[in-house]
Amino acid sequence: MKSYSALILACATFVLALPSQPVALAAPAAAESRLAIPETDDGLPGAGPIRRYDWFRNLWLQKRTGWAERVPQDQKALVFLGDSITQGWGDDLGGHFPGVKLANRGISGDTTRGVLIRLRDDVLSLHPAGVVILIGTNDLEEGAEPEVIAANLKLILEVLRLHDPAMPVVLCQVFPSSATKKRPADKIKRINQLYAAAVKGNPQVTWVETWLPFADAQGDAKLQEFPDLLHPNATGYAKWAAALRPILATLGFLETTPDAFTPEPGFVSLFNGRDLTGWGYRTNEFAGKTSSPDGRYVAKNGRLIVTTPPEYSRIQQLYTQREFPRDFVLKLEFRAGVNADSGVFIRQPQLQCRDYPLAGPYKNLANYKPQDWNELVITVKGDTAHCTCNGEVLEAAFKLPPTGPIGLEGDRGQMEYRRIRLKED
Repeated sequence: MKSYSALILACATFVLALPSQPVALAAPAAAESRLAIPETDDGLPGAGPIRRYDWFRNLWLQKRTGWAERVPQDQKALVFLGDSITQGWGDDLGGHFPGVKLANRGISGDTTRGVLIRLRDDVLSLHPAGVVILIGTNDLEEGAEPEVIAANLKLILEVLRLHDPAMPVVLCQVFPSSATKKRPADKIKRINQLYAAAVKGNPQVTWVETWLPFADAQGDAKLQEFPDLLHPNATGYAKWAAALRPILATLGFLETTPDAFTPEPGFVSLFNGRDLTGWGYRTNEFAGKTSSPDGRYVAKNGRLIVTTPPEYSRIQQLYTQREFPRDFVLKLEFRAGVNADSGVFIRQPQLQCRDYPLAGPYKNLANYKPQDWNELVITVKGDTAHCTCNGEVLEAAFKLPPTGPIGLEGDRGQMEYRRIRLKED
């Protein structure tokens, strides 16, 4: 009997071996037949539901026929792949990702198995620069169990890996919904647990927490962001975009020019914005290197990025090679991914630097900007630091040792730092 891994590989290879050619090169009837929903499940990869309602058959064929005609112009696009939530974002994804070549490949009502079947023609034919995936909620409505849904997701990821192991894939958690939509919170949580386990240790996939920021206390969607408890409104889409933008910047799709910043008089930059000179793992220095050897810390266009580890959570610490025994003022800006956990070491103790509203400990800040840039100001006098975020006090008297370096921790998710400068008294 074949192992489960062997079965995944066999199914993924089957998908890649399906015949694929531009519609224009085939007779109209043959092209329509190839792009239509298969009449039965016989011989198809994956498991679970494939929708065959009349409205869905028509939409599936209409969308796929139109996309087939766009294959030449959509080459090397960043592909968004999913169902009605993705389709409803529009061709330009609401203008949230300016300057990025995009291809929306969402079909309203689609399931994980439907995505798997159409993956070669609708996505791989574009030789995409990257793929952003949100899929799975409709499987629940059709009665699929989370284990079946996650198994299809593994097949999708394996097809993408076989096509191009260097192509970045961003996997979004399934959004919350409601039991009234046949999408109860416990089932969605289970899907997301299985998805997380499926990508743990996979360096090709970046895992994005897109359940927690949308869920209410019961784990269901919030009406102010999901009016029908299934599809986001403009506010919901803006929040989804905000969760994705830092990841897409790290992957090189956004913010591709250097950060033009000059420190105030008296301040000296601790990070030159180009490489990790002056920083290291305590016993060494990464002078001239744009990345730490393990890829956890990356210098890119003025940002010192603490990347999302393949395990999603792994503790690592980067320090300046200098120590700072004198009084000083340290200023820096940080941008936290959703529920990200990091920290700034001041001589030695760690000031928690996180996506504060979700990860704490400073959950009630009025001025904090989720998934945007926030400024920390740390004023050290003797053995005490006064620490603020966007002007709000985090710690009024943070106890410190007499001397030590400045450090940045990586723990969970992605964190970015920039404009790190210091003035000594």
